[in-house]
Amino acid sequence: MAQRCSYIFHIEYYYTMSKACYDCPHIQADCDRMYCVAADGVERGVFVINRQMPGPSIQVCQGDTIIVDVKNHLASETCSIHWHGIHQVGTPYMDGVPLVTQCPISPASSFRYTFLAENPGTHFYHSHSGFQRADGVFGSLIVRQSRQKDPHSSLYDYDLPEHVMLVSDWLGELGVAKFVAHHHDDGDNKPSSMIINGKGRIPKPRNELTSNETMPLSVFNVQQGKRYRFRLISNGFLNCPIQLSVDNHTLLVIASDGGSIQPIEVDSLIIDAGERYDFVVNADQQLSSYWIRLHGHMDCGSKKVFQAAILRYIGAPEIEPEEVLTFENTERFGKVLNPVNFAPGDDQHVTVAELKALADNLTDWTGEPDMKFYLAYDFYAVNNWHFHDSQYYPIFGVEKNHRLYTPQVNHISLRFPSSPPLSQYNSLLPDVFCNESTVSNCTEEFCECTYTLDIPLGSLVELIVIDEGVTFDATHPFHLHGSSFRVVAMERVASNVSVDQIRDMDENGQIRRNLIDAPVKDTVAVPDGGYTIIRFVATNPGYWLFHCHLEFHIEIGMGLIFKVGDHEELPPIPENFPTCGNWLL
Repeated sequence: MAQRCSYIFHIEYYYTMSKACYDCPHIQADCDRMYCVAADGVERGVFVINRQMPGPSIQVCQGDTIIVDVKNHLASETCSIHWHGIHQVGTPYMDGVPLVTQCPISPASSFRYTFLAENPGTHFYHSHSGFQRADGVFGSLIVRQSRQKDPHSSLYDYDLPEHVMLVSDWLGELGVAKFVAHHHDDGDNKPSSMIINGKGRIPKPRNELTSNETMPLSVFNVQQGKRYRFRLISNGFLNCPIQLSVDNHTLLVIASDGGSIQPIEVDSLIIDAGERYDFVVNADQQLSSYWIRLHGHMDCGSKKVFQAAILRYIGAPEIEPEEVLTFENTERFGKVLNPVNFAPGDDQHVTVAELKALADNLTDWTGEPDMKFYLAYDFYAVNNWHFHDSQYYPIFGVEKNHRLYTPQVNHISLRFPSSPPLSQYNSLLPDVFCNESTVSNCTEEFCECTYTLDIPLGSLVELIVIDEGVTFDATHPFHLHGSSFRVVAMERVASNVSVDQIRDMDENGQIRRNLIDAPVKDTVAVPDGGYTIIRFVATNPGYWLFHCHLEFHIEIGMGLIFKVGDHEELPPIPENFPTCGNWLL
């Protein structure tokens, strides 16, 4: 029988290694005290839910109703919560995107989110306001099926709440401090550490750590001879894909972003920001403790960021494995899922486009698309007025290390409107919205507006997302709100490409699409100098964000909004729904 599951979230400023931690890490039990947020042992300000990090784990059954009262105790900041992976069918007002689906939750105010846990799988929640997600406002959201409905239930013995792994890159300072130093001066945009379930150590070999730096690690207990389902979530916010492996064990991957796939056995997998992977570990080795290795790629590679956790067999001594971990030896070789900027794959590299969905009878996504969009992005040398002044310090009037190249989709930066169009469309002037047909000269001048593409309800949509790859060698995971999608193609063409080049390849039949069993996801990376093609059927009316899930990029407009359906097709606005907007005399 379906349940009503109620939670109260208190969002507030907090501090790692606070007085609640007593003598952590010298007395390691103190690190697990109530309200102790230890992180990697570096003292810094954070934003938290209920004085814990990650926030409370929401674990429910398919069909349950989730009710969360969010109370904002921040003195001078608004907040919101997005339920990443929940499609919000019939409840678009609960998607948690400020100034798109709701007004921001003001200081000293509360907001009740109510929605159905409709689509099963491994999801998570996080703030969609400023840098709060990077600073601690995130947690897991697991929607389980019954064993009878779970197509993979025969592959594992246990699916335990404590076997959720929530990984994130991590800073030694507030996200906004890193952001302004990078965008207004020559500060870097690289993470300094990473954490798993809120725990970790600064990236140094164990024998080089001081007693103050020897923080406890996350431990996952298993019984010898049993098979366990693990649920891996990435709250990554900078350009740091994380490779995970378990010593002496392989990973049998069975799902991604809530979508079940044909099982595939790999030695390691790489998870991008916003992605989730479910895998089975068979505890068939000797009674011992085994390293879970986390190795940072891209921007984490330049800082040699790595992390560890422990897989411990019940009955084994409660000690760490002997090998001293380093950045170099946390990278596992062998068969890897989701390699960075590598597509198509080969026998040792499996891209997500080469995963296979479980058989179903859905064919509504296989025909000729009703709408096709080419969405190209890169970092562009324009005088973005937020970070340059065309008169006093233009982009080419400063030294190279002070130039801010703006990440944009189709040379347009998304600027959020003053009121959420979902609930206050009539409060907005028509010229607030834009797309490629309403702007001009954006390759020379900075273009910024509420970038919105209209999609008739029921349309089959194909997005050809292109990373032109000219300015930097990067990788960008894109996330779609309100729907999952099929990943039908992916390829790295060259070190850089153009939209016209990809369009010509498409028109000449040089792009092969999997229109039979393409995997179902809601977040996917695009290879640098290449493309990823996704398809979805727009059956969920609303205003849905599609954006890069790297925090510094969406913060300055790397995304757009899909308006699905007409306003008369939207669910009714909830009674007494909050309003906000401009007030100009």
